[in-house]
Amino acid sequence: MNIRFKLALFTTALTLCSNALAAEVNVYSARKEALIKPLLDQFTSESGIKVNLVTGKADALLKRLQSEGANSPADLFITVDAGRLHRAKEADVLQPISSEALSAAIPEHFRDPEGYWHGLSVRARVITYVKDRVDPKQLSSYEALADPQWKGRICIRGSGNIYNQSLVASLIATNGEAAAQQWADGLVKNFARDPKGGDRDQVKAAAAGVCDLAILNTYYLGAMLNGKDESERAAAAKVALFWPNQNGRGTHVNVSGAGVTRSAKNKEAAVKLLEFLASEKSQGWYASVNHEYPVRPGVEWSETLTQWGTFKADTLNLSVLGKNNPAAVRLMDRAGWK
Repeated sequence: MNIRFKLALFTTALTLCSNALAAEVNVYSARKEALIKPLLDQFTSESGIKVNLVTGKADALLKRLQSEGANSPADLFITVDAGRLHRAKEADVLQPISSEALSAAIPEHFRDPEGYWHGLSVRARVITYVKDRVDPKQLSSYEALADPQWKGRICIRGSGNIYNQSLVASLIATNGEAAAQQWADGLVKNFARDPKGGDRDQVKAAAAGVCDLAILNTYYLGAMLNGKDESERAAAAKVALFWPNQNGRGTHVNVSGAGVTRSAKNKEAAVKLLEFLASEKSQGWYASVNHEYPVRPGVEWSETLTQWGTFKADTLNLSVLGKNNPAAVRLMDRAGWK
């Protein structure tokens, strides 16, 4: 009897050990590997939970989740922009979760009201201006970019870009659709060229004299200023950052974020990873390496972010950006925003 008991204990111990070693979480990430894998490796080191990472384009990964359905191996979906996070929720590929750690770490307006997704890092969409051609006293708000004084002087990405769609969605939420339409009509008239390229390309165009103002997410400027590409550093050095709407609602901000998939077979591990990504250590990494603002209050900023100074940010709940996205896209199309 004693031998049987010992054998049973031994078998149980082996099973527990095997389960611990087998603990894993599968991640679909629209963020480039270099911008997320170091954190995932640290999570594995601290928790013993293996992370299997698949990276790809945001829309392609969302379609993959939809096509895989309940058979999807993904446990956590990481993507950028609240508009995309809302699309994932609407596509029914995410499930709501409740976590005291996440609720305590992440301000309410940076997470879905029903718990389907949580923001992990913050970026602001700002105005940059060529320092030797624009007096910052001429700048004030996003709305003022539609003024005739900026005719032929603005560079910005195309209307198909989710960052611009969310900016317009925020204007709809704040000013109403009619006023946002009037703004978009005026903005398009002020384009220096047909929109093309990414945010870095707008800075390069401004530095080359194509335009005087460039609209972009802050972390792109940080990456250019601190990157290895000498031409990008030189271009970024010619522009300065301006925080719009400081006398009103504040500068438009957005997030990268994540949600636990509806198909998650490793839900507990996925929630643990999400909580780790919202920890002080991970949030500090976002600031120092990615030049993004921590979503968690009280985390120290990097030198680059600190040099840009503090700013008033819009506190609109970002779930509204996803809800207003269809109206924003139609509005931009009517304005002739290519």
